[in-house]
Amino acid sequence: MASRDLTKASNNMKPIDHYERQLHAEGFRLIAGVDEAGRGALAGPLLAAAVILPGGFEVEGLADSKLLTPLQRDMWFDRIRDGAVSVAVCRSFPRRIDSRGLHVSNLRLLRLAIKALDIRPDFVLTDGFPLPGVRLPHLSIKKGDAVTASVAAASVVAKVTRDRMMERYHRRYPRYGFDQHRGYGTASHRAAIAAYGPCPIHRMSFKGMGLYMEDRETYLRLYGRDLPQPSVTVEDERRGGLPDTLEPEDEPAVIDLGNL
Repeated sequence: MASRDLTKASNNMKPIDHYERQLHAEGFRLIAGVDEAGRGALAGPLLAAAVILPGGFEVEGLADSKLLTPLQRDMWFDRIRDGAVSVAVCRSFPRRIDSRGLHVSNLRLLRLAIKALDIRPDFVLTDGFPLPGVRLPHLSIKKGDAVTASVAAASVVAKVTRDRMMERYHRRYPRYGFDQHRGYGTASHRAAIAAYGPCPIHRMSFKGMGLYMEDRETYLRLYGRDLPQPSVTVEDERRGGLPDTLEPEDEPAVIDLGNL
């Protein structure tokens, strides 16, 4: 279904729920926002969340997850999970991302998250680019996670869920510091790859990982450096007291937020 254009009457000075209010005035009752987390990471899953907020949901202070502190994100995560009409989160693991490609995986997850909602939305708002294959009225908005409440809510849910997963991965693979950089390509992360090589949750199709596989000497020269000892040791891991690598690779995968 063709996307709609509500942007002519909107700007960044409007309240963050301006789009939702306009759509409610046009008769749309259940408006879903959808967004992803982990798109640019070198390691870990890609997540997509869809959220339907109820009319009258208090959005003062809600913002793009990247603009909130960790404490604020956790607070909003709880409020959204407890107060939303419906929330759904889906994930794809690195092996699938490598085989399908990032953009294809991203679009697929966004569509899956919408389908996983337990209530069918009347309208869908997305962040940044069109979402082909969605048979619902929908609108893609530049910086949607910063200017629409439902997309901002989806951004928070996806980000917090993924961060908590990466904290669990840190316990399984403590040498890489996933609890700090969440799998993104920081200097310390690249140095850990140089020192220890990639682990099973690295995305081998991503730029930089290919350099490691093709020319390790150059990779070591560019990124190698001394690293501090991890707070959780590999010896702890070997004793079997830590959780395994989360869910298997089976898809589609809908995450139970009650387990986080």
